[in-house]
Amino acid sequence: MEKYQEIERSIIKKFRKDIWAKFVKAVSEYELIKENDKIMVCISGGKDSFLLAKCIEEIKKHGKYPFEAHYVCMNPGYNDKNKKLILENAKKLNIDLEMFESDIFEIVDNVEKSPCYLCARMRRGCLYNKAKELGCNKIALGHHFDDVIETTLLSMFYGSEIKTMMPKLHSENFEGLELIRPMHMIKEEDIIAWCKYNDLTFINCACRFTEKASIDESSSKRKEMKNLVKEMRKTNPNVDYNIYKALDNVNLNCVIGTKKDGDYESFLKHYE
Repeated sequence: MEKYQEIERSIIKKFRKDIWAKFVKAVSEYELIKENDKIMVCISGGKDSFLLAKCIEEIKKHGKYPFEAHYVCMNPGYNDKNKKLILENAKKLNIDLEMFESDIFEIVDNVEKSPCYLCARMRRGCLYNKAKELGCNKIALGHHFDDVIETTLLSMFYGSEIKTMMPKLHSENFEGLELIRPMHMIKEEDIIAWCKYNDLTFINCACRFTEKASIDESSSKRKEMKNLVKEMRKTNPNVDYNIYKALDNVNLNCVIGTKKDGDYESFLKHYE
């Protein structure tokens, strides 16, 4: 058995409960993949996106709906070491990866204010354009359960609103494109366990600002949320799951106000 086949087998055997079952559940429950979809799977080079690619491959083989998948990596200006590692991992995992170039790091390198925000926006634009070029109707990203929880807490603590990272959403600027997150229910600790079990090493953060040892405020706040949840788990092991479920169980009778499509509505409107 080839190494990549052992890795594939581990997803549906060794990590069936913690990875595969949760992936399939998210795809089914949130209706993320439908018949004849054409999906661009975005691979950044990290552990999450590479696992996403392998899970998409597996469900393509064994799922009930026929669909197309294109595995794409946008190179925003990675150094040679990171670029080489991404390509080596794609080969090791037997992923037919297309890497295309952009000069995002070069452009953002000269921006002093909110470089990470600008970088994220530019990356998104490049990926949407690539998806359109490929004729895809969906873009799959590797955000996992912990990303969802941390984003929710960041919105509450620093954005003064309750909102989360959705399992899927329509693109506001690119008509006909939908963004999906099939790893929505998979915990990061299980992704790390999968990497260690298969002796896999992926790039972590490959941006130039990290290489310069500069820390973006948003990433430090996210780390703060990660540490907070870790601390809370010591007294309540299910705290992250409870946060997740709370977003699927909002009692509108007990909130002061809600917002839909930008329009705010107070509880007073229906009080009498």
